Amino acid sequence: MNVGFAAQENEISITLGGMMQHSPTVTGDGQAPAQPRRRPDRRLLIDGRLHDGSRTFPSLNPATGAVLGHAPDATVDDARAAVAAARRAFDETAWSTDVALRIRCLEQLYDALRAHRDELARLTIAEVGATEALCQGAQLDQPIEIVRYYADLLKTYPLREDLGLIESRGAQHRRWVEKEAAGVVAAIIAYNYPNQLALAKLGPALAAGCTVVLKAAPDTPLVTLALGELINEHTDIPPGVVNVISGADPEVGEVLTRSPDVDMITFTGSTATGRRIMAAASDTVKRVFLELGGKSAAIVLDDADFDTAALFTAFSMVTHAGQGCALTSRLLVPRRHHDEIVERVRNNFGLVRYGDPADPKTYMGPLISERQRDKVDGMVKRAVAAGATLVTGGQKVDPGFFYTPTLLTDVDPDSEIAQEEVFGPVLAVIAYTDDDDAVRIANNSIYGLSGAVFGSEDRAVAVARRIRTGTMSINGGNYFSPDSPFGGYKQSGIGREMGTAGLEEFLERKTFATVVTGAQA
Repeated sequence: MNVGFAAQENEISITLGGMMQHSPTVTGDGQAPAQPRRRPDRRLLIDGRLHDGSRTFPSLNPATGAVLGHAPDATVDDARAAVAAARRAFDETAWSTDVALRIRCLEQLYDALRAHRDELARLTIAEVGATEALCQGAQLDQPIEIVRYYADLLKTYPLREDLGLIESRGAQHRRWVEKEAAGVVAAIIAYNYPNQLALAKLGPALAAGCTVVLKAAPDTPLVTLALGELINEHTDIPPGVVNVISGADPEVGEVLTRSPDVDMITFTGSTATGRRIMAAASDTVKRVFLELGGKSAAIVLDDADFDTAALFTAFSMVTHAGQGCALTSRLLVPRRHHDEIVERVRNNFGLVRYGDPADPKTYMGPLISERQRDKVDGMVKRAVAAGATLVTGGQKVDPGFFYTPTLLTDVDPDSEIAQEEVFGPVLAVIAYTDDDDAVRIANNSIYGLSGAVFGSEDRAVAVARRIRTGTMSINGGNYFSPDSPFGGYKQSGIGREMGTAGLEEFLERKTFATVVTGAQA
């Protein structure tokens, strides 16, 4: 299928249709002529202009494995041009100082996203493998509200703080702090929730007055490039303030992380890649915001409602086929209640309907790629070989990149399946003896992104406070919202996304002082 925006009566709509195939012919000398360069279905946005780029790469529909469309494969020169445009826009335009312009542009972007929500949803379902229900939440509708949140926050957020007077050297000194944009931001996102990740970076960065080079994930380029086209066509954001590129060449990322013209990197992805980005950023001492991996634990206390706990942990683990860094992929249960809780989870997994994400009845879609499915399957097989028990699941389903909801018990807390991020619909059950043991197991991880506790509220909150992690759900409580800071402890990252804290990630603080003269006293 070919997915593209087509202008119709000042609207953007998704068109789905067959892509023309060019069959090679043979010339008189027996050689196939050079094939015409394939036009991409989306375009790069660099310095206020949309570009086809000089080469393309395919994006697959993960529910079928078929080619969905083609995206521009940005070159190193494209990346350098995007950085140069962002640098010029920051240094030479009023974007970083004109608060009213930034509010207006964010409101325009919000309106454009709402107006074209259905087309974006169809593209997200086709390219990301997300279900319509997820598009009504964290895959699309909630991310759109992030833009509105930061437009509204900017109207009231104090960009100046008065520190008052001090006496020094026989004179009065007035002091204050001004908050200003951090500068040029390289924003690099993962494939699993591309709309959420892009808008959670763009919203606060633009509100702060930064300029941005946004790099799409190679597995989901079309939906992110579509965002760039909306920005270009429906907002007054000046040229160079937002640049959107896609590509499979790792050297493109190197340009963004090492360029001296980039002041800050915001990255969402694996911890391994985050470490490399930190190392690259150290050459120029860039600011970094990193939202990395997780191996979060859900603790079921012995006074919990087991039905609620089993329902929450089962269905959250298969949300978006387990491709979520904050999902609770370790289930910690009291040893004496182990079997009854496992049976409840197993039964819930049996209720999960997986398949075509475009079908409204589907709860779980596919993994993003065959490569990712092979990784998940390999980890499950190694876990079983190491002594874990496969209760249900552990199967590939074709066509597409589906993997059945998988439940493992008898899991060693120190084993690979309990320590490493799987990024698939795999839940590892670990038995514990008492609350202290549960806390110890939960904290036995290099990660600290999220977690959950089920039990009587006071006791559950007390246990949750002992877990070294950035977010916690109590009895199924939902913390995820545009005004709620999100981020991790330990190797789950640095900084917080969303909320007021998210805006402040993109702000520098400059302290001023002036001597108070007699007339000013």
